[in-house]
Amino acid sequence: MTVPPPMGLIAELTHRCPLQCAYCSNPLALDPPTSELSTGDWLRVLDEAAALGVLQVHFSGGEPMARPDLEAMVAHAHRAGLYTNIITSGVLLTPARMAALDAAGIDHIQLSFQDSDAARADGFGGYRGGHAKKLAAAALIRDSGLPLTTNFVIHRGNADHVEAMIALAEDLRAERIEIAHVQYYGWGLLNRAALLPSRAQLDRVTAIVEAARARLGGRITIDYVVPDYYAERPKACMGGWGQRFINISPSGKALPCHAAETIGGMSFPSVRDTSLAALWTGSEAFARFRGTDWMPAPCRSCDRREIDWGGCRCQALALTGDAARTDPACARAPDRAVMAEAIGEPATSRILPRRLRAPSVRPSPVL
Repeated sequence: MTVPPPMGLIAELTHRCPLQCAYCSNPLALDPPTSELSTGDWLRVLDEAAALGVLQVHFSGGEPMARPDLEAMVAHAHRAGLYTNIITSGVLLTPARMAALDAAGIDHIQLSFQDSDAARADGFGGYRGGHAKKLAAAALIRDSGLPLTTNFVIHRGNADHVEAMIALAEDLRAERIEIAHVQYYGWGLLNRAALLPSRAQLDRVTAIVEAARARLGGRITIDYVVPDYYAERPKACMGGWGQRFINISPSGKALPCHAAETIGGMSFPSVRDTSLAALWTGSEAFARFRGTDWMPAPCRSCDRREIDWGGCRCQALALTGDAARTDPACARAPDRAVMAEAIGEPATSRILPRRLRAPSVRPSPVL
């Protein structure tokens, strides 16, 4: 099949992060700082992305501002004609760095929040004073003239504060608000029993978001992402496997999505020795679940097969033990019952915070 160029490059510059969020989508086995790509490696990757036809580069992590060469990468991407976005906790953003990023040509910054209240946010993120630093970062971003997106990750512990989160985003002059429920991969999957909201919580959050959209329409855009566990149809994860995005890990592995390394038996190419064009068009890993030929029943005959592209492969693996199974988020999936089992698992208040060293406890598929 002819493979169109990817729309976006997700550059995970580092897994280092001052925060310890228990829903982090990074893998449990984080890349150590010594394994990170060099500045030169990243600049070459950005050139290859522009040549391939990539339109956007999203600098993420971990915390991308833990890299002192972030400004150089932004400037290089800007010169290459790429739209540049930083996804950050904001706690390392200073006036000097904001000025340097502005001079480098940054186009947009997404700022994450753990809650609307400082004590709750700092407690969950494990970083004292972090919320105050985020508020200061938001002011720096808006005062620079840049558009600001505020990201709020929703879970059982903060779902009742969504109205206050939206009010906070308004006060911060955000142009876009993302209300995104935890997606259960990596650390989020490990802590699912403590994070998954109840159906009643989800319905209330949905009603609040819809009311805010009606009130703020034309002034602030609100993106809303629900947890798959209560869905009837799966999402088109990453716009379809190997169709819209390339995710580069800190150590240089090229992945169709950030959680793809959880799929055993697959070998993912590295940008250290393979060009973006070669891995995008010729890699077995990117081709494995691309398109529809790989699909099992009932996906293969479904009228939505080129809308959701079979859902999420990593979620299928996490819940059934087989990445090639139909995503259980689909009501038609043979393994649909595992969603109900996951929702019904006993809730716990025990949370394992994100750490650089992988935890000894690993999530197991619900079989």
